[in-house]
Amino acid sequence: MADYDLHHHGDREVGPGLIDLAVNVRLPRPPAWLRRELASALDSLAAYPSPVDAEAAVAERHGRPVSEVLVTAGAAEAFTLLASALRPRRAVVVHPQFTEPEAALRAAGHAVSRVVLSEADGFVLDPALVPDDADLVFVGNPTNPTSVLHPAASLLSLARPGRVLVVDEAFLDAVPGEVESLASGAPGVVVLRSLTKTWGLAGLRAGYVLAEPDVIGRLRAVQVPWSVSTLAGVATVACCRPSALEEAEKLAVAAEADREYLVSGLTAAGVDVLGDPRGPFVLVRVPGGAGLRSRLRDAGYAVRRGDTFPGLGPDHLRLAVRDRAVTDAFLATLKTLFTRSAD
Repeated sequence: MADYDLHHHGDREVGPGLIDLAVNVRLPRPPAWLRRELASALDSLAAYPSPVDAEAAVAERHGRPVSEVLVTAGAAEAFTLLASALRPRRAVVVHPQFTEPEAALRAAGHAVSRVVLSEADGFVLDPALVPDDADLVFVGNPTNPTSVLHPAASLLSLARPGRVLVVDEAFLDAVPGEVESLASGAPGVVVLRSLTKTWGLAGLRAGYVLAEPDVIGRLRAVQVPWSVSTLAGVATVACCRPSALEEAEKLAVAAEADREYLVSGLTAAGVDVLGDPRGPFVLVRVPGGAGLRSRLRDAGYAVRRGDTFPGLGPDHLRLAVRDRAVTDAFLATLKTLFTRSAD
């Protein structure tokens, strides 16, 4: 099995003075109303945190019982909890995707089988590729880094008795209408959500798990006490309110338009945009991608390398979607670099 740096993430690409196209957090800071809510909770930090209000808010937001909700310190904590709580005979990770699920499984001592989707097929999920004897399966939707949104029906076809299907929906709230989500619940399905991407909260660590009560109970049993801070709990409650959901939908619609603008510009510049991107980022393949990434860095732009994702190589780069002014400047820089390399 090929060796990849599973702990490499976009934040390692950024640096002082660089315009960040490597990290998929959409906002540069939380919105003002959310910052006010967080600031108002500072006086309560002497008390130990409780997840009760946050879990009730998540349950109401998704129309599920509280017994089917666990709030976590970001969605990434959930991967560690799953790897610690479950004892799979055969764990499968569908790649290319976020590498922390595999990293957490390996750290917990589990063997991991990889199912690698084909670039030639646009990284579309083929359920037949997942072995029948897999009893723990991880898949992202929309998938990081491919930005492909898999149909809910394809995902549900992977669910079966004796199998836990984990669907990472960390970017689903960036898809208008949250189409293809399984958050409403299905037997054997575990859904992970993150609040960090849409609301600019990567430094706060706020996320949650939706699953059947027995799975939630097993995860809760291995969760570190008080792992979810008071401020993360406040943010979770605030971001589950109807007004916040309405704002998130508007942000998703704007992100979709900005992504289409970026894709159009990349295509015009002769860059291969892979798959059918639906998330707030795109995956591209460029001959000499590693060298281009270095030249972009020298020109002031940080982009995410692709060769740390199983199934991808050094010619793959992931680009975060930004507003049109940033995109225009980036595309102009890209064209300049292409012209220089052609001379």
